[in-house]
Amino acid sequence: MMFTKTVTLAALASLATALPATVKRGGSSGGVNIINNLGDTVYAWSVSDRVSNMHTLSASGGNYQESWQTNSNGGGISIKLSTKPDQSDVLQFEYTQSGDTIFWDMSCIDLGKDSTFTKYGFSVTPSTTNGNCPSVNCAAGDTACAQAYLKPDDDHATHGCPIDTSFTVQIGSGN
Repeated sequence: MMFTKTVTLAALASLATALPATVKRGGSSGGVNIINNLGDTVYAWSVSDRVSNMHTLSASGGNYQESWQTNSNGGGISIKLSTKPDQSDVLQFEYTQSGDTIFWDMSCIDLGKDSTFTKYGFSVTPSTTNGNCPSVNCAAGDTACAQAYLKPDDDHATHGCPIDTSFTVQIGSGN
């Protein structure tokens, strides 16, 4: 079963006002690099109002990179990661641009009970480190990681960072 979550505008606005006043203006150079440290292949899709072609992250070091994209319907982007060549049992890196801010989160909402991603853990490290742009670390075996979304309509795991922030997502033993 697939779930979606809603991040309220109030939650996004409160994160935006918490960002430092020295946010860089102008073009964005940020994006995400997802590294597969698992012994198995990981598959990725960038999903907005359309679904990208499937990308293959080879075992033990394969990666997928994406510069910030926009969604033509005004919504966000979800990079769905699966250990199967379909969009089932997915871990998601989700993001939305709003002005000079990139709002992002990790979502475990659509993970199966015995997911490989939960078994081996994952982490996210931003290039910008301050109190409002934290790292995320869900340790191997942590089925209730407080730093990721576990159920819809729960805004606690959304973070706001300057638009030029780059993120490294480590899947598996690279944590």
